[in-house]
Amino acid sequence: MSNELSELLRSVIKEELEPVSRQLAELKTDQQEMKQEQQSMKQDLQEMKQEQQSMKQDLLEVKQEQQEMKQDLDMIKRAVLETNDRLKNVETILENQHQIIELLSARSIQQEAELRRIK
Repeated sequence: MSNELSELLRSVIKEELEPVSRQLAELKTDQQEMKQEQQSMKQDLQEMKQEQQSMKQDLLEVKQEQQEMKQDLDMIKRAVLETNDRLKNVETILENQHQIIELLSARSIQQEAELRRIK
């Protein structure tokens, strides 16, 4: 009888523990899925960090290129100003030469007229 009681007790315990075992197996499966999802999220986060680092590097390069362009623009402005100054000097020289040529023309015409009067 004790053997039968023992078997009955085991049977009852087994029946009672079966849902708990099933739930435990489901929990383990869920936990495993969560671990996989967490690993996937970690990988996604790592990729995002790498992309962010790449974007920061690109931004630094753009800033550096922009700085170089500003320096080039300053050099171009100086060159244009220097060219304008030189052009003004050339215009002044040309104007002076034009006045001298007009003066010399007038003198030449006057001298020719005087020479004709003398003859």
